[in-house]
Amino acid sequence: MDNNKLLEIKNLKKYFYLRGGFFLQSNAGVIKAVDDISFSIKKGETFGLVGESGCGKSTTARVILRLIPHSSGSVIYDGKNIFELNHNQMFKVRRDIQIIFQDPYASLSPRMTIGDIVSEPLEIHRIGNKATRIKRVKELLDVVGLNPEHLNRYPHEFSGGQRQRIGVARALALTPRIILCDEPVSALDVSVQAQILNLLADLQKEFDLTYLFIAHDLSVVKHVSSRVGVMYLGKLVEIANSEDLYSNPLHPYTVGLLSAVPIPDPELERKRKRIVLEGDVPSPLNPPSGCTFHPRCPLAQEICSREVPPLKNYRKNGKDHFAACFFAGKSI
Repeated sequence: MDNNKLLEIKNLKKYFYLRGGFFLQSNAGVIKAVDDISFSIKKGETFGLVGESGCGKSTTARVILRLIPHSSGSVIYDGKNIFELNHNQMFKVRRDIQIIFQDPYASLSPRMTIGDIVSEPLEIHRIGNKATRIKRVKELLDVVGLNPEHLNRYPHEFSGGQRQRIGVARALALTPRIILCDEPVSALDVSVQAQILNLLADLQKEFDLTYLFIAHDLSVVKHVSSRVGVMYLGKLVEIANSEDLYSNPLHPYTVGLLSAVPIPDPELERKRKRIVLEGDVPSPLNPPSGCTFHPRCPLAQEICSREVPPLKNYRKNGKDHFAACFFAGKSI
C-alpha cells in the first residue's frame, strides 16, 4: 500500500437480503446498498463522499468501521485488512478510527451525563483512572467550545449544535487518526453548521486528523474537502480533487447536482444553465441494467442500458480525475 494512503477501500460491497414467504425462509430480493466501490484516503486530508439520500454513503461508513458486516471487499488500514482482524485486534483499531453520527439527538444517551458520555470510550479502553478521565473530559469539552463545568448536565439541556460538539468531543477522546463524519451538520441550522465546520477544520489542524466527510450538500463538501467522491445508487460515479470536480465535472449526474447548488451572485445565478434531472432515483431493490443512471441521463444511449461503465481515469495536468461514464465530459 502507498505510504501516503491511510485508509484504502477496495471493491467494497454491502448487500441486504430480504426474506419473504412462510417463516421468512425464501429470498424476496437483494438491496445493493454499496456495490463494488473503491477509493483511498490520504493522511491529513478530508475526503468528501456525496450523493442523494439512499445512495449508500452512511452504509459505507458503518461497514468501514464494522458496525455492520460487509458482503465482500476489503478495507486496508495500517497494512491490514480490517475485515480479517479478530476481536482484540479490531478493539485496538477502534482507537484510531472514530465516527461522528448525523443525529445529535439520537446519538447521545438521555440517561447519561455529558461527562459519562465523553468518558465512556476511555473507560471501555481502560485508559486512566476516574480522576484523570474527568480531567480529560474537561479538556475535551474546552477544546470543542463547551463549558467544562457542564459535564454533569444531561443532553436535553443542550441545543442541537452543542450536542454535536459533545459528539465531536466523544470522537476525540481516544486521540484517533481518522474520523468518519456521517453528515455531521445536516440536522443543524445553517449558522450552527458553519460553527461545526469551522470547529472540525480547526481540530484537523490541531490534532493532525484525517476525515471521511459524508454529506448530501455539495456546497458544504466544497469548502471542507480536498478530494470528493460522488455516489449514485450504491456506486461511485466520479472521484476528483475538489477544485477540479466543481469546475469541470465529467459525469452528467455530478453536473446535475452542481447545477442545483445556488450561486450567491444574482447576476451569475440568472445567467447560468440549470440542469434538471428528470425522474426519481430507482429502487435499489430493482436497479436498472447497465449504467444505473441511464434512465435519468440526458446523454444516455443504447450502450448505457447494456453495459456498466468502468471508473476510468481522465487524468489532466497531472491530477487524477475518475468518472464512470461512456460519455464523460460531454456537454449536456
